[in-house]
Amino acid sequence: MIHSTAVINENAKIGLDVKIGPYCVIGPDVELGDGCELRSHVVIDGHTKIGKNNKFFTGCIIGEIPQDLTYKGEPTRVVIGDNNVFREFVTVHRGTKKDREETTLGSNCLFMVHCHFGHDVVVGNNCIFANGAQLAGHVKIRDNVILGGGCVISQFVTLGEGAYIGGATAINRDIPMFCTAYGNRARLKGINIIGMKRKGFSKEVINEVVDFFRTVESSALSSRSFVDNHEFMAEYEGNPIVNQMANFIKESSIGIAPFMSL
Repeated sequence: MIHSTAVINENAKIGLDVKIGPYCVIGPDVELGDGCELRSHVVIDGHTKIGKNNKFFTGCIIGEIPQDLTYKGEPTRVVIGDNNVFREFVTVHRGTKKDREETTLGSNCLFMVHCHFGHDVVVGNNCIFANGAQLAGHVKIRDNVILGGGCVISQFVTLGEGAYIGGATAINRDIPMFCTAYGNRARLKGINIIGMKRKGFSKEVINEVVDFFRTVESSALSSRSFVDNHEFMAEYEGNPIVNQMANFIKESSIGIAPFMSL
């Protein structure tokens, strides 16, 4: 079902059962998977590969050139998974040579009105971004992350799996997995207990994660120094989430957000 006003380049690859509404524009290097739906005035350009059953509401712009002055027209990419919903006026820019050359969005996500994904962003699966969430270039978002409305994330920040971010939060430091945070600038508030329960973690594991968070928060040491101390970490060595959080903290190149009490 393709509306007569749609402009589709003859070299574009369009899957089965695709619906393309009025005044949509699709470029020559676009691959659009089976079952996708473009409501109206949707623009998809560049080397963009889109999976199955994605829905794009009015005004979405996918695969445009990055807002990066070093970009010189290289054939960088956007790759999108399956079963995502892009509400009105979502924008996704292609990657750059200075990074992965690709902006990547996963599957089963909901991106609400006016979300923006800068160049070389990586977003995992099962994420929910409320209205106006803005991601600068090189941001990495792991699976099952929820962003409140009006969140803004600066370059090179990573949000760990299951992070929950309150509305109108400005983030310039990494957020460990299953942590909650809010504020300008973002501060760590606690553990996303509901998110951990939904993932099937036991009460014992969750309690240990909460205890770990509070212990690090109250320590006179920095988070990095705490997790580098084998004596402090010994009691949590059997907890898989604590171990992953510790590795996340060790691997952070820009440092994690401070705690709310600091």
